[in-house]
Amino acid sequence: MDTGIASQKLAADHLPSVPPVGLLLISRNQDLRRDLSLRLKSDRWSIYEATSGAEALEKISVEDLSLILLDPGLPDLTVDEFKQIIRSQYPAITVIPINPHTGQPLAATPSPNSLPFEIMKRIGQGASLPIAASAAYDSEDDSTRRTSLPKFVGRSLSVQRMSSIVRLVAPRDTTVLITGESGTGKDVVAQAVHQLSQRRLKPFVVINCAAIPEPLLEAELFGFVKGAFTGAVQSRIGRIHAAQGGTLFLDEIGDLPIGLQSKLLRFLEEGEVQRLGSTEVFRVDVRVIAATNANLRRLVQEHNFREDLFYRLSIFPIELVPLRDRLDDLDLLTQHFLSIFCAREVSISPEGSALLRQHTWPGNVRELRNVIERASILLGPERTILPQHVII
Repeated sequence: MDTGIASQKLAADHLPSVPPVGLLLISRNQDLRRDLSLRLKSDRWSIYEATSGAEALEKISVEDLSLILLDPGLPDLTVDEFKQIIRSQYPAITVIPINPHTGQPLAATPSPNSLPFEIMKRIGQGASLPIAASAAYDSEDDSTRRTSLPKFVGRSLSVQRMSSIVRLVAPRDTTVLITGESGTGKDVVAQAVHQLSQRRLKPFVVINCAAIPEPLLEAELFGFVKGAFTGAVQSRIGRIHAAQGGTLFLDEIGDLPIGLQSKLLRFLEEGEVQRLGSTEVFRVDVRVIAATNANLRRLVQEHNFREDLFYRLSIFPIELVPLRDRLDDLDLLTQHFLSIFCAREVSISPEGSALLRQHTWPGNVRELRNVIERASILLGPERTILPQHVII
């Protein structure tokens, strides 16, 4: 062998290996992900997959990624929202939207010899297989898909606006305060924030500040050590600590006793908890969502709620609209509850629907659910809900 060639080979053998480039495919269409993975198979990059924006953000936070191929039909975020998050938090990652059916890039051709150019070239060289979009993707209205929240039923303009801001704040760790009348679905929105966040695989811990007596509430929140009080026969962590890595939902925060408000404020500001009867301090990583049907500003003026705690909780307020102000969703909600309570297909007569529309719904969606449940029982073997079945 020529001495020069042998020397070059020896030098090449001792060159450090280049780590593969991270590539993320985001689509809930399993066939599309499988086809793209086959087209792009190479030792030069590692391919990861995600089915939603929230799952993608979780992968991005733990994997070293350089490029994202993005199916615009995300179930939880619009393309613009997702790209905005990437630009602000991961500016080194390139995002290329793709056709949700064929996988073909929808972006302008990048400069030659670049990684995006080679990726797009490989996709283009692959046979454009007729990728069947999932039934769920085809059946959903695009605007509904972009503006809906998990388990929150509604398509009215107010619901769409609320859903949009929820999807914007969900991927962040910002503290959220959800306000609205009783029965408007504050707990559903809180769960949606968690499900659309990077913490969705971690605990979602709920504590109702109005349902637990004040002497026990502090122990429930912060935990206690053995012997801290009568009946404390063994140590236990509190709900805050139990939510480590996930989300703590403080329901009915307006009913939190004034004596505990300063301790909650310390936790929010310092990220630390101290169990009853102990001097040991634990650091916790918890996202806080609070909800109330009370007017916290009035409680602050009446000195029943700490002003500094109010401002700390209301970094990102979300107000839910009462049902009487979104009657466009009444038929949709009615059909939703009928599908829950009736094993067979049931409809509501125009007269029955008119009765529902005439009501002011002080109990909001919870009251409607109860009315439809009663009607489904009174209906008997019939298939149409009549006015006599609607008891309000």
